[in-house]
Amino acid sequence: MSTITPERQQTLTTTDYPVIAPGHNFITVTEKIANIVLARRTPFGWLVGTAIAFTMVMMLLYTIGYLVLTGVGIWGNNIPVAWAFDIINFVWWIGIGHAGTLISAILLLFRQDWRTSINRAAEAMTLFAVACAGLFPLLHVGRPWLAYWLFPYPNTMGMWPQFRSPLMWDVFAVSTYGTVSLLFWYTGLIPDLATMRDQARHPLVKKLYGVLAMGWRGSARHWHRYETVYLILAGLSTPLVLSVHTIVSFDFAVSLIPGWHTTIFPPYFVAGAIYSGFAMVLTLLIPIRKFYGLEDLITLRHMHQMAKVMLATGLIVAYGYLMEAFIGWYASGYEWFMMRNRALGPYAWAYWMLILCNIVIPQLLWSKRVRENMLLLFLVSIVVNTGMWLERFVIIVTSLYRDFLPSSWGMYSPRLWDFTMFFGTIGFFLFLMFIFIRLLPMISIFEVRTLLPQAKVHTEPEGAAAHD
Repeated sequence: MSTITPERQQTLTTTDYPVIAPGHNFITVTEKIANIVLARRTPFGWLVGTAIAFTMVMMLLYTIGYLVLTGVGIWGNNIPVAWAFDIINFVWWIGIGHAGTLISAILLLFRQDWRTSINRAAEAMTLFAVACAGLFPLLHVGRPWLAYWLFPYPNTMGMWPQFRSPLMWDVFAVSTYGTVSLLFWYTGLIPDLATMRDQARHPLVKKLYGVLAMGWRGSARHWHRYETVYLILAGLSTPLVLSVHTIVSFDFAVSLIPGWHTTIFPPYFVAGAIYSGFAMVLTLLIPIRKFYGLEDLITLRHMHQMAKVMLATGLIVAYGYLMEAFIGWYASGYEWFMMRNRALGPYAWAYWMLILCNIVIPQLLWSKRVRENMLLLFLVSIVVNTGMWLERFVIIVTSLYRDFLPSSWGMYSPRLWDFTMFFGTIGFFLFLMFIFIRLLPMISIFEVRTLLPQAKVHTEPEGAAAHD
């Protein structure tokens, strides 16, 4: 790790620090991040937020219990809309998890130092989003206690999964993605867990962090092995960013249903996943940086860069919408009927709402003033998350509710249990985030410290121009 000599410390000016305000050094950075966890008094706002999230988790558990005892008939799924909120939410949550891996792995390989203050929280968000996503296909099968049949294990019944099914591909893709993301996240935590061990005063807390740090001493040998493993895991994670949502898109693209059977889905889904993922990172980090006073660590530069990535991926998504409409017009027949039905049929409100949320409103991000205004940026991120959920609703419901034969047409209406399941997973996600913030350093301490002597920074107030 790099260090700052006393002579160098005396010559530093306010423009020498990229993410740290003047007067901060290695000790104060460590204390500022570690004290969020090690503080003896839990903030009242944290208690209120955790209580609300825990209430939503209880709602989720009650819904799951009732679902297992009664069956998936409590949802609004019907024929022909056999896939509904369960698969909509599955795809939405998987998409949200993509930003964490992209920030951590791809930006690490491209040596983008602006990822440093946000990668830890984004990685945690990935894990929690995958945990929420995994609930829906598990419960959608109807008998979740037999879900182990999806795995290819030797058995006397001679039953094997259908490997040609894209739903089977999902099992392998999502489980691999979750496993690698967990290893990548924990590996990055090890040096900071050792720092927490050294900073903790309570013997039990010190012992707990010591066990989790796996004997880390910060020796040259430890750092060499850490850098090697971290780089390998980053290399493994990078193709997963592209492959996981590509395989999720195959659930639709390999079918013959109009609105699904299109080759544009894989890149379109990946761009949409990164789009919604960065929106969720902004939704979480803007309140967190304000509540904990982390404006000097999670700076305007981070907000600018994430807003720019969100704007770029949003334009890719807009291109996908345009090409989807063009393909429908060019193919004519069933495809053109499907596109006209989306835009003018009973669910036209959802289609035009997603156009408003995903294309029109995000164009505000071209303005530097919007990117620097945390309230507006927060609202835009929520709008994008809403629009991406509506996109999955439109793709699934409006492609299914009017089949090839008018005799099999049928409308879909979600029921109370669809909403309690969805909002329950949001509560589960937020509850895990609250626990993470309270028990582990949400910002990578050693990476921020490494950047101190070598990067440049501004120290202007929130409304001032940001350096890119």
